[in-house]
Amino acid sequence: MKDKLLKLHQNSYVPITHFPVSACVVTKDGREFFGVNVEDASTRAGTCAERSAIFNAITAGVRCDEFLELHVMVSSGNIGMPCFVCRQMISEVFFRDAKVFCYSTKGDVVSYTVGQLCPYPFGEDDLR
Repeated sequence: MKDKLLKLHQNSYVPITHFPVSACVVTKDGREFFGVNVEDASTRAGTCAERSAIFNAITAGVRCDEFLELHVMVSSGNIGMPCFVCRQMISEVFFRDAKVFCYSTKGDVVSYTVGQLCPYPFGEDDLR
């Protein structure tokens, strides 16, 4: 997966930060859906790689009970973590025991469950 994510960095659109991020959602049946970060001058109109990959999977018809794991790589030599906007989306579409793998471009990797990354998720019950 590391090599796929590293190659995918080339597809990021990052004219402002020059900080590519790539992600891949893996489904229970082994399908892979990729995403990259896309930014613009207003910075708020873009999207993160994690949500891009999730949106691609959902667009292809993947249902929440089919999501297995998420892989994320940032362009620095350090391991990067999903931002809190992405964690919100991750907590809504992945089961709490699903794995999130975070990579550095050097190949270092750590993994967490969604429950570890999002211990107190905001959900439907909070809207009532």
